[in-house]
Amino acid sequence: MNRNGCDDMLSNGLIERKDVPEEFKWKIEDLYADDDLWQEDYEKLSKSCVSLKDYEGHLTENGKKLYDYLSQKDETELRLSRLYVYANEKSHEDLGNGKYQEMADKIGTLAVKIGSVCAFENPEILKMDEEKLEQFMKDVPKLQLYRHYLEDTLRMKPHTLTSEMEALLSELGDFAESPSTIFAMFNNADIQFPMVKDESGKEVRLTHGNYISFMESKDRDVRKGAFKAMYDTYGRYKNTLAATFASNVKKELFYAGARKYQSPLQMHLDGNAIDTEVYDRLIETVHRYLPAMYDYVALRKKMLGLDEIHMYDLYTPIIPEVSMKFTFEEAKQTVLEGLSVLGDDYTALLKEGFDGGWIDVYENKGKRSGAYSWGTYGVHPYVLLNYQDNLDSVFTLAHEMGHSLHTYYSNQNQEPVNASYCIFVAEVASTCNEVLLTNHLLNTVTDEKEKAYILNHYLDTFKGTLFRQTMFAEFEKKVYEMAASGIPLTADVLCRVYHDLNVLYYGPEMVVDSEIDMEWARIPHFYTPFYVYQYATGISAASAFASAILNEGDDAVKRYKKFLSGGCSKYPLDLLSEAGVDMRTEAPVVSALESFEAVLKDTVLVCLKEG
Repeated sequence: MNRNGCDDMLSNGLIERKDVPEEFKWKIEDLYADDDLWQEDYEKLSKSCVSLKDYEGHLTENGKKLYDYLSQKDETELRLSRLYVYANEKSHEDLGNGKYQEMADKIGTLAVKIGSVCAFENPEILKMDEEKLEQFMKDVPKLQLYRHYLEDTLRMKPHTLTSEMEALLSELGDFAESPSTIFAMFNNADIQFPMVKDESGKEVRLTHGNYISFMESKDRDVRKGAFKAMYDTYGRYKNTLAATFASNVKKELFYAGARKYQSPLQMHLDGNAIDTEVYDRLIETVHRYLPAMYDYVALRKKMLGLDEIHMYDLYTPIIPEVSMKFTFEEAKQTVLEGLSVLGDDYTALLKEGFDGGWIDVYENKGKRSGAYSWGTYGVHPYVLLNYQDNLDSVFTLAHEMGHSLHTYYSNQNQEPVNASYCIFVAEVASTCNEVLLTNHLLNTVTDEKEKAYILNHYLDTFKGTLFRQTMFAEFEKKVYEMAASGIPLTADVLCRVYHDLNVLYYGPEMVVDSEIDMEWARIPHFYTPFYVYQYATGISAASAFASAILNEGDDAVKRYKKFLSGGCSKYPLDLLSEAGVDMRTEAPVVSALESFEAVLKDTVLVCLKEG
């Protein structure tokens, strides 16, 4: 079926998964040809994983025993990962399909079981001293592959418990995931938004997928209607959502205490050897540049000709007479051209991803909202989209393919134990793609109004990624500190904290509508605590890489690809600093914020020129 045929179906409402044309689906069969093969592999792994227990009590006997255990565990985790990704991505195709929910639950339970089986590992390794580990390395040279992993394990000695306690914490895994699972089911399968009017006055069902399109509408009544419908719906469940959120916070406080950390913030950052000063410095630095955000809000108010600017006015382009639409084919070509500065090998991989079944393109009934890149070692990455034919979706494509190619380069250059890059660097490659794409568009469009439109998109990206994600990070920090001090996280408390932060971050010109107080309730990343700050650090590092690539050429591209190929072979701050970006200082964040200020001035000049 051609693109127009798909448009026709989508225009009549969300289609069933079975009706989505094959060319717009990812090739999930590259993981398993069918569900029967998945079940067969699941049963094999369920039986074989227990053999890892045979190594208990023997890891410190000699280097060969340690190597044999680690290599067998790698094989186990690779099979587990493939099973896990297949079941969950099939579930994400239609969250209302109980079969794949059950499969995802099964493999999640098996993952907990394997974690329990291997719970003896860290306590036994921690019984070794560095001298013994070095002797093992000499005796069995193949153990060098695990050097960083083993040294990192020894680093975590103060936070690792006895074998029995580690096994108990592992067994709690299913309970620990309950708040996140409950929220995901509510947010993706159960919640239903009302019908709202589009620009033609037609009643359309509001969904996660089309919400941003409504927010970008030229018609203010359409924006306001969708905004109120979205948050009024969440507001009806505010107490349930607050209880779900608070239970996740309590879980994190429990684990931090059990592992002898001062806070969940310290616990989550320490996993990647990142000091909490990096987190605090980000918030402090962004606070110093909030006047630039206030100027952005004032410009938006002026360009939209508003007496008052409200929260639902933050996403519509400030050049309303320009409407940049891209079919998916046009989006692919635009991304290829924009990222050509990264070399022929990079663009060849992009083409392979575009045409090789990596991407699930359009929204369908029950499909998981948003977008992501995910996968497992030994199989190409997968990208979930809910493509909407607008500029934002083009940038989303570039963003998610940045993740995918980061994964591809890491997997090609590292063994499994060192391939999975950590969250701190996860947003660098994706956001670097966005910056490079912006530069390409600004250099190729000739219409001044379109240029202003793209500049506005750039500003919106910084607003959403550097300022807004830092606001999210500050929200998390505040509410976790409140919970730790014994303050109950009721809906009213969460709404008040969130409201006050919106007032701080958007400034005196913004009317902070009461509906926005419920926005905390629809942010899935809050169930992965202290994740979102890395969007802000990521865009800062990405901006630094993009600037070097555009100004220095091949040498910078080589450094960048070395970073992409590093996986988790070193700590993230080291990988970045070796490539020329030192996130231990405020310099990359300051540089990114100064870039925002410069683009804001350019936007003002272009807008004034256009009158």
